[in-house]
Amino acid sequence: MSANWIRRGKFRDSVAAEQPVVNSPAKSNIAFEGLRKKSGNRARNRVIMAMGCFMGIYAIIGGRLVYYGMQNDNEAGYQGPAVQNLATRPDIVDRNGEVLATDIKTASLYAEPKRIVDPDETIELLSTVLPNLDWESTYRKLKSGAGFIWIKRGLTPRQQSQIMALGLPGVGFRTEKTRFYPGGPTASHILGLVNIDNQGIAGMEKYLDSQGLTALQSTGLAFQQGLEPVKLSIDLRVQHVVRDELVQAMQRYRAIAAGAVVLNVKTGEVMAMASVPDFDPNNPVNALDKDHLNRMSAGTYEMGSTIKSFTTAMALNDGGATLQSRFDASRPLRIGRQTIHDFHGKGRVLTLPEVFIFSSNIGSGREAEQVGIEGHRAFLRRMGLLDRMQTELPEVARPVEPKVWRKINSMTIAFGHGMMTTPLQTAVGAAALMNGGKLIEPTFLPRTQEQADAVAKQVVTAKTSEDMKYLYRLNAEIGSGRRAEVKGYRVGGKTGTAEKVVNGRYSKDVRFNAFLAAFPMDDPTYIVLTIIDEPKPEEGKASATAGLNAAPMVANIIRRSASFLGVKPDFGQEAAPMLVSYDND
Repeated sequence: MSANWIRRGKFRDSVAAEQPVVNSPAKSNIAFEGLRKKSGNRARNRVIMAMGCFMGIYAIIGGRLVYYGMQNDNEAGYQGPAVQNLATRPDIVDRNGEVLATDIKTASLYAEPKRIVDPDETIELLSTVLPNLDWESTYRKLKSGAGFIWIKRGLTPRQQSQIMALGLPGVGFRTEKTRFYPGGPTASHILGLVNIDNQGIAGMEKYLDSQGLTALQSTGLAFQQGLEPVKLSIDLRVQHVVRDELVQAMQRYRAIAAGAVVLNVKTGEVMAMASVPDFDPNNPVNALDKDHLNRMSAGTYEMGSTIKSFTTAMALNDGGATLQSRFDASRPLRIGRQTIHDFHGKGRVLTLPEVFIFSSNIGSGREAEQVGIEGHRAFLRRMGLLDRMQTELPEVARPVEPKVWRKINSMTIAFGHGMMTTPLQTAVGAAALMNGGKLIEPTFLPRTQEQADAVAKQVVTAKTSEDMKYLYRLNAEIGSGRRAEVKGYRVGGKTGTAEKVVNGRYSKDVRFNAFLAAFPMDDPTYIVLTIIDEPKPEEGKASATAGLNAAPMVANIIRRSASFLGVKPDFGQEAAPMLVSYDND
């Protein structure tokens, strides 16, 4: 009994020991609060640890970005998208505010070779959009390990969109400034060109850089909104007419080139000037071809009988001649082994007006003889025909003259052979014969009459100018300039048909023709000079002299552009009697 009792008692004691102790309510709340504090500390620690991890990761990423940024900035030759946009240029406008040149934004394609995964695949995909891509050169650049290279400058929006769709790593775009010329080739030789970095390299674009634009760009002060448009003297409407007539003339006369200039004789402003073949400055792939040079200012030529304008003026101004003077043209001039003939000789003594309208070589030689060799040379220099012309356009050639002037040189130069000058200089000199005798250097920028008077040089007398105006008008009415006539505008001028040198000898079949005109002749305001190089006879014509091609070109230009120039037609003087008249057989 006792044993069983003992076992039962022990059992009860052990059971009691294993039973949970039921505490009082106060003791239970204290225990629960402690457990909750312990769990909250753990959660807070976890959040702090997570935040620390994220901050550490972002710090590492930021540090690497800064590192890469410093690496790229310091890398030699790096010109990536971080650098500022290329040089900004001011708009160029014509005298009426029409835009001739402006900046537009375009995208250019670049690559970072260090980030190119597969150069072969990159080139292959790019060539689907850019078929003219130079594989060898581009592959060499992509394998160079450089930080930045250009792949293609000046993309079209379509090309940019197609390349973006390729999703190529290490390839990107940069917005650049590109020069745009709304008129295309219309005024290409005047406006000139910019290079791939938007810097002027020819024409008025180059002139702008030389006048301080480059300094503004280098100091970061050239902002599009802060640059005033640069206004030129040219009239875009007249410029279009001139170029259009030249293109048509080249085709009509099957010539290798043609050119023309319209010049204000009172201010020296160039209203229009063109030379064809020309180029499109928006795509100047052939701009540097020798056949595309600006023949009006950068080419020198023997100007033929247009130079007789200056020979006759010289005789009147410096040689003591008058409109009643006579010159013996009854037989050829012989100087040493050289003989000077007339193209259509009259075989008689000619008056000074007859020497001019018959374009007598012999008579012109006699006129030069009156002044003498030194006097002849000095007069042409005074007229600006022997020195390099001063104007804004950089492309200006230096005239060519004999190193030593002998009598034969003076005689041949008197009728336009043996001396080479630019057509623009010839027009400038002729302006002095029409405006009262003042030589005014040409300008492609607007110029007031007061400004022109301040730079003008008196080179011949007002009387000589009046006589030359009379001779110009006479030649257009009854002489070789008849085909330059335009009703209502009283045109005057002088033809010039010069034989070109071929294989060291003058060729009778290869010519350089010109017509030097002024209008309206009662008060000349504009000079119009046209040239046409190696013209062929027009269909149905047997000859290709200047009166048959260069003169009609002048008439067409005046007819189409006179109203734009502000010259109103006046038909009241069409029937006015001439002072004298000659039979031009």
